[in-house]
Amino acid sequence: MEQSVRSSEVLFRGDLLQLRRDQVLLPGGKTKAIEIVVHPGAVVLLPIDEQGRVWFVRQYRPATGERLLELPAGTLDPGESPEACAARECREEIGMAAGRLAPLGGFFIAPGYSTEYIHLFLAQDLTSAPLPGDEDEEIELEVIPFPEIKDWIARGDLRDGKSLAALQLAADLGPLG
Repeated sequence: MEQSVRSSEVLFRGDLLQLRRDQVLLPGGKTKAIEIVVHPGAVVLLPIDEQGRVWFVRQYRPATGERLLELPAGTLDPGESPEACAARECREEIGMAAGRLAPLGGFFIAPGYSTEYIHLFLAQDLTSAPLPGDEDEEIELEVIPFPEIKDWIARGDLRDGKSLAALQLAADLGPLG
């Protein structure tokens, strides 16, 4: 017997996400309440320039109280495809358009409590084409030669989970070889 959702109740609706409580029927016949963060999904970009450098952003994240180094990323707008979101976010966050945008897969960010799925894209053939960024984001660019990224991770300078997962996935698939 598989688990099944018996009922759902929206507890909170925000601008970005919802909090939902599901009543789930467990395999043994018991019911359990589970809270779920409902998120529209997102993209993360791995922008690599002609010199083999990876473009990162550093921005303040209120949840951590820190400015974190991250790969560029963004949330899908309603009805927006992951490809369109990736192209837009590349221009908004690093001011570059990608001549080649290749999907590399994706992953759930925290499947124990969130629906958020992140689509990973390799962005290459970068040319200047900035779009205005989000008004609540103050972004600094950091361009790091690919061979140095392992050192940044080892020192604890790169601690963003989606960036770490994206870099590992891309390395496993070969585009960073």
